[in-house]
Amino acid sequence: MNAHDYILSKQIQWAYRNNITLIGSKGNRGRKAYAQKLDDNLFEPLLPETEKNFKDADGGELTGNPYKMQAIHSSSALGVNIFQYWKKINQVPAIAAACSFCYTGNTFSQDINFEVKYPISGKFPRSPNIDVVINNSPESRFNVFAIECKFSEAYYPGRHSGISPKYIELDIIWDDIPNLLKLAKTISPDDNRFTHLHPAQLIKHILGLKEKFDKNKFRLLYLWYDTIGSESGIHHKEIGEFTEITKADKILFHAMSYQKLVIKLAKNYRDKHRDYIDYIAGRYL
Repeated sequence: MNAHDYILSKQIQWAYRNNITLIGSKGNRGRKAYAQKLDDNLFEPLLPETEKNFKDADGGELTGNPYKMQAIHSSSALGVNIFQYWKKINQVPAIAAACSFCYTGNTFSQDINFEVKYPISGKFPRSPNIDVVINNSPESRFNVFAIECKFSEAYYPGRHSGISPKYIELDIIWDDIPNLLKLAKTISPDDNRFTHLHPAQLIKHILGLKEKFDKNKFRLLYLWYDTIGSESGIHHKEIGEFTEITKADKILFHAMSYQKLVIKLAKNYRDKHRDYIDYIAGRYL
């Protein structure tokens, strides 16, 4: 079984165990991998601000019938299930620390938003949407902690897209990240180097964050769902390669699997947040 099918089968079994009715991508047609109702796919319903975040974004997660977010293998639903809870109860520092952005006891992290856009250049009509952004107070060393979330899409068959030469032509923006520029050139216009990691997307996030803030005023996390078999090994290797490139450019980038994050949360917060921990552990471990 390949990694994508492995993730999907685990989520289908979760739905069956919890008596959640599944439908196809076209309702009665397509593989039954969508929750009949959006709330069935979420730990808690979308907060009004979270819903607005997704409606203002470019991913169309709340469009279609069913919505894209109703897919049980949806990375946006996974992100909401992990992060929105801490926004709702106003304990954002806890999830920031669990993501290894800061030490436990940090009080600077204030809010969480989804699908945040940071323009790279006026030459582009659209800006990349960063899955999750933790906003910090002015007293913090970092303006934001940004998170790129991956679930099953990292294991789709076929290669990810490369980076357009138009980005390479933005001369001054690359001055302090020469190693990322070198990588960008090797995956432009097509990426024939990476299989599961999507470096073009991560590079665009770094460019947008660097334009909005300063090179040293943000941290970026790649949060991915680990699997079994050779695909997992390749993914780990590619993440390590990208991490070394960002390190050479002094970009504060790190990676973590969802499984590691859920285990950390369970270890630290099971007693005080039992319903939340039982949900994410039962579904994603």
